[in-house]
Amino acid sequence: MNNVKVFVLMAGLTAVFIGVGQAVGGQSGALLALGLAAAMNIFMYWGSSTMVLKAYRAQVVTPQQAPELYEMVDRLRQRAGLPMPTVAVAPHEQPNAFATGRNPENSVVCVTEGLMRLVNREELEGVIAHELAHIKNRDMLLQTMTATMAGAISNLANFAMFFGGRSDEDGGSPLGGIAMALLAPIAAMLIQFAISRQREFKADAVGAEIAGRADGLANALRKLDAYSKRIPMQVSPAVAPLAQVNPLAAYRGGVASLFSTHPSTDDRVRRLLG
Repeated sequence: MNNVKVFVLMAGLTAVFIGVGQAVGGQSGALLALGLAAAMNIFMYWGSSTMVLKAYRAQVVTPQQAPELYEMVDRLRQRAGLPMPTVAVAPHEQPNAFATGRNPENSVVCVTEGLMRLVNREELEGVIAHELAHIKNRDMLLQTMTATMAGAISNLANFAMFFGGRSDEDGGSPLGGIAMALLAPIAAMLIQFAISRQREFKADAVGAEIAGRADGLANALRKLDAYSKRIPMQVSPAVAPLAQVNPLAAYRGGVASLFSTHPSTDDRVRRLLG
């Protein structure tokens, strides 16, 4: 069901892009914006591991430096049928974790120092299994695709704001073009965030399978959510969606939930244990 929802959301993102392209500059303008966005995101995709590790100030660790952590990652990745990822630790008090990398052969699993101090062994296994699930599901590739589409829509919207859309003589409405330029990036962002939330649910489910139990991850999520509200993390919003729980702000319901890159912890725990 999660994959079906992601497919529908991707179709919606494509529809928004086509609509903006028609409103702004026709087919040629849409292709140009897509090309520029794709070039930027390909560069970020290939250098994602280095950029994300720097953003979190994380350091790669060896088996000698973190033997228990390294052994746990190695054991769980074998259970998941994955190659051994690079293991890193970030010097943050907030308990959290993330995975990055362009494919399973070039992946990174990172945990914070606060996480290793807070959770027990079963909970840490659940957290790591969740991140390995992201790698197994190739979520980084999907994030690059959605970022490319959302970036192209924003580029087209900026073009419309500065140079105007198609005129009435071209079969378009100037007011409609302006409205499209203002609303399309918001719509694209909402769809992008919705896809991210669906991938978190999927990673929770696959992570529980890798760990062999769901309660470890469920208990860890409760702790991570509680402490993320008490302990701030200084990290760029651009890399915040990669973390296992939102490192920047507590989850809020209502309209604000539309702009969240993470599902609510209560929903995640309920699905895991339900």
